[in-house]
Amino acid sequence: MTNSALQFLKQLLETPTPTGSETRGQALVTQYMKKYADHVSMDIHGNVIGVLNPDAPVRIMLAGHCDEIGLMVQYISPEGYLTMSALGGVNVSLLQGERVIIQTAKGPIPGVFGVKPIHLMSEEDRKKPANLIHELWVDIGAKNRKDAEKMVALGDTATINSGWIELGNGLVACRAFDNRIGSFIIADVLRVLKGRKLNVAVHAVSTVQEEVGLRGAKTAAFHVDPHMGIAVDVGFASDFPGVNPKIVGEAKLGDGPILHPGPTYNPALLEMIKKSARKQKMATQLQPEARGVSTDAFALMMNRGGVASALISVPSRYMHSPVETISLKDAENTVKLIAATITNMTGKEKLR
Repeated sequence: MTNSALQFLKQLLETPTPTGSETRGQALVTQYMKKYADHVSMDIHGNVIGVLNPDAPVRIMLAGHCDEIGLMVQYISPEGYLTMSALGGVNVSLLQGERVIIQTAKGPIPGVFGVKPIHLMSEEDRKKPANLIHELWVDIGAKNRKDAEKMVALGDTATINSGWIELGNGLVACRAFDNRIGSFIIADVLRVLKGRKLNVAVHAVSTVQEEVGLRGAKTAAFHVDPHMGIAVDVGFASDFPGVNPKIVGEAKLGDGPILHPGPTYNPALLEMIKKSARKQKMATQLQPEARGVSTDAFALMMNRGGVASALISVPSRYMHSPVETISLKDAENTVKLIAATITNMTGKEKLR
């Protein structure tokens, strides 16, 4: 990974981009894409679209969603404590004792999820994890509701304050790898493809609101009207305690991008990706997806009269937690694999 790409990734992960409030992250994506794309635009929902070779008659759309799970201020108590609602699939049991950053009209402010001291818990309370978000509270240091309202407003969004940590063997932990890594990858593919002779038009789309229903991918796909589509997301690693590979399939960090056979994914496009991997002598992993309805690939497949779609995943541990962990090598190889697949396209692929 180049230094400029790595710095872009770090900055992107540091920037709070909860679902529905992706503006800050998308501004960074736009700046990066403008270095390499023929043109870059943003649609009404906030999807950012970078295009290479726009006049080619055959279009491929790359989709990586920029949004992350987050929180929203739902209620302010008379005492000045905040009740939050979940934006996307938040694991409520992980929230107590966490630090948060709330994005307000006046700028970011810190808060903490309060927790009753263990000394004051009953035996029953100690055994029962928190699973209802409205029973939790965020402390921003306000004296009362009036004081809190000077700092935050109802509807302000928040994210867990958990940043980039480098682990051993090229692994990195951070919140929001799901799926800022996908948004990063589709933007970096433009960098790799810049200057290459292409036979297809490439529309790299950093999509919004995936975590609440694939919304950005649905509307962007209708706009782009692609013939082929590749979605990039994180996939379930099975190389840590408690995960059953009989359920999710096998995947290990550092062993390469995950490819997915299944009814959502076009077998001819999948074979093209596999062939590109073999030509590069790149290791990949297979995880079958019997349904495959929870990523942008499904939105691509179901667009208009149908799109030949594929999903490439970066293996991730601890998904939807503040310590999502990936291998940077897997991310870099995913960029190379997509770029090679597109470079090898003739524009006359038989996909039916």
